[in-house]
Amino acid sequence: MKNSTRTTYAARIDAVLSRLQAALAQGEPLPGLEELAAVAHFSPFHFHRVWRALTGEPLGRTIARLRLQRALQLLEPAASVVSDVALACGFDSSQSLARAVRAELDTTPGELRGDAGRIAAARRRLAPPSPSEAEPPLQVEIVSLEPFEVIALRRRGAFEDLDAGFGALFGWAAEAGLVDAICGLYGVPYGDHRETAPADFEFDCAIALATADAAPPHPMHRLALPAGAHARLRHVGPYEGIEDAVDRLLRDWLPQSGHALRDAPIHYAFLDDPEVVPASLLRADIHVPLAPGN
Repeated sequence: MKNSTRTTYAARIDAVLSRLQAALAQGEPLPGLEELAAVAHFSPFHFHRVWRALTGEPLGRTIARLRLQRALQLLEPAASVVSDVALACGFDSSQSLARAVRAELDTTPGELRGDAGRIAAARRRLAPPSPSEAEPPLQVEIVSLEPFEVIALRRRGAFEDLDAGFGALFGWAAEAGLVDAICGLYGVPYGDHRETAPADFEFDCAIALATADAAPPHPMHRLALPAGAHARLRHVGPYEGIEDAVDRLLRDWLPQSGHALRDAPIHYAFLDDPEVVPASLLRADIHVPLAPGN
């Protein structure tokens, strides 16, 4: 990444951190997603993904660290009151603060209070993630996709259980005599399975057909995938690692590309069958929508 580009993106991240720290210091409600995205000059649609890619951690993790860092600051005086510190940092009670401190730092607010050595050690443990080691350059293409529809089935659950969704689509295609018309497998994630609980993670499993006459039964539905300019990156390896590849695209390629993201969902084109191809050789094309005019 060019130094000037690295500096620009680092400044965007620092601006968001400063905004969050200022809100915590003043005891204000934390700004919402749209405000933070505006501070960083990123699309709200993709802000969570971009934040994780550029910082190495989810936004929720960043906020949790900043709350605890603020708590450490307020616990420096020996006379500090733990319940007051908890409320000042956005915790519901001193018990909530104690649970967070125990989980992250293996100690208690009372043990930290007024102890400069313990607080310094705790601050080191709350440091942000270190930058990842240099990796081979990415082979990213800019492609223009034509409008097309797929037959989709929305699934809610663990990422590793998506086979059931594709199985249902293939089962319907077999009953309808359309198996030979299947010409592609696609997926549209609504969230990041690495940081979303299975009960909340939604994903559209989808198949493309060479015929436009199919009428899928509910809850299957027709879905138009975004057309226009996309950054395309081929991921090779277990499909569970596809989000890591998205991180690399957003972290290592996007900042120096001159492109901006478009408010449309990312989608994947799955090129291999996990039941036939070894996990290490599975291929999927990641399509990230780009704003026009770049």
